[in-house]
Amino acid sequence: MVGPMARSRPPFHRLTSAERRLWEAYPTGAWVDLREGHEADPSSGGSWGRSRVVRAEVISALVLDRGAGGSARVPGVRLAGARIIGDLNLSDATIEAKVHLLDCHIAGTVSFNDARTRGVRLRRCDILRFRASRATIDGLLDVDGSTVHAGVRLDNAHVTGQLRLSGTRVGTPGEAPYREPGADPSEAGSWNGPEGSEEPRTWESVALWAGGLVVDGSAFLRDMRATGGLRLIGARFSSGLYLQGAVVTADGIPALHADHLQAAAAELGAGFTAQGTVRLRGARIGGVLSFHGAVLRAPRRVLHLSHMQADELILLPESIEGEVNLGYSRFGVLFDRPESYLGDVRLNGLTYESLRGPATLADRLSWLRRDPGGYYPQPYEQLAAYYRRIGHEPDARRVLLARQRARRRTLRLPGRLWGRLLDGLVGYGYRPWLAGLWAALLLATGTAIFTQWPPHQIGLDESRHFNAFVYTLDLLVPVSVFEQRGAWEPAGWTQWLANGLIAAGWILATALIAGASRLLRPSNAS
Repeated sequence: MVGPMARSRPPFHRLTSAERRLWEAYPTGAWVDLREGHEADPSSGGSWGRSRVVRAEVISALVLDRGAGGSARVPGVRLAGARIIGDLNLSDATIEAKVHLLDCHIAGTVSFNDARTRGVRLRRCDILRFRASRATIDGLLDVDGSTVHAGVRLDNAHVTGQLRLSGTRVGTPGEAPYREPGADPSEAGSWNGPEGSEEPRTWESVALWAGGLVVDGSAFLRDMRATGGLRLIGARFSSGLYLQGAVVTADGIPALHADHLQAAAAELGAGFTAQGTVRLRGARIGGVLSFHGAVLRAPRRVLHLSHMQADELILLPESIEGEVNLGYSRFGVLFDRPESYLGDVRLNGLTYESLRGPATLADRLSWLRRDPGGYYPQPYEQLAAYYRRIGHEPDARRVLLARQRARRRTLRLPGRLWGRLLDGLVGYGYRPWLAGLWAALLLATGTAIFTQWPPHQIGLDESRHFNAFVYTLDLLVPVSVFEQRGAWEPAGWTQWLANGLIAAGWILATALIAGASRLLRPSNAS
């Protein structure tokens, strides 16, 4: 007899009691719970007895045999507390049934590579490794609370629902135990070989390899514990990426490598801890990128956020050690506290519409001076432009004055000397009142001295009345206005004073003109 009932018969000579229960429950998708009265911790599942053993090939036969249904209900594998032996290999398959494993011990690899399937849930399971490269999962991919010893691969997969890895503990292929002969040869690049094999490569240090992953819903990786890096290059999370409370420890590679990532929002705060670089170069965040309350450490560069865009960057970590790179990025709002990240910070090319946070002008100027590349004019001009937009013109002038002083340190000796002179006389044009102070001081000095030691009159054929104030003022003006210089001749040492006043007048006038040209230059008005 050939028909649905015949196709639904087990294609095995013998089934364990657990396998038979699963086979009978599959057409209706009923739960098979093997935990009743037994230990539920899947980490010790290797010692569970035969009554809880289910071979992976039995599960594969069920979900791949479409004739195993026959009920008005949706078939599915719903299994709790089982010890699953062997590799659950569903690669390249089209699977209509749901797979839901709870508190199971899976000694082999779970593979959905290149498969198309409905929702997959592996909650609180102990798994050797999980693979779903290039898979399409129509619904939820849930690995919450599980332990995956040899890493998770989701590169170029597409999840139409949510991705859930909250509370998951993920190791790396380099830490996985050596597999016995007969292991899936397609996984040969993902497990340790025997002694004498080649040195570990980059992939051996990656816990979650998900470059090119697309998740239409949200991705929740809260409270994850990863002993290797998270690789999310080019991944797209349409409803956001959430890593609050996650702890990622990477050795020699970035803790989070997510260049060109796209997300509606990215929450990497509230206890997020990274031992290694967090790299989001070229990322696009449609909402908020938050490091509020994060703990970030790296030997050199701790945050690489260059060439990226976000509506708002919240950079308020609990602690941070290492260099921060914000170069050539664009933020609508930068909410930070510069004293909370005291290391080097790269700011050249950074633009922002607004600054938030309890930072004074002195804090911001110190922030600009911490670029390890030295002096760049753009960060100063950007900060000055921000202060002008909010109506703080005096602060904008102070920033541009600081820019000139920083630039002066890059010049040769003649340029530095001329810069110091401009700074002292007129503050590079941003403090023109200094010229007035110098002129008043010189005018008072000359008036006092020439009152005590008046010059001699030239041309005694006419009687003139000497006024020390007007005479000194005429010396200070570059072009004689009051015709006093040609009428009086200082005697003795006062000749040096008169010549000095003339030179000082020219210097003050030149400094004022140079300062005014800088002040009126269009680049400073940006």
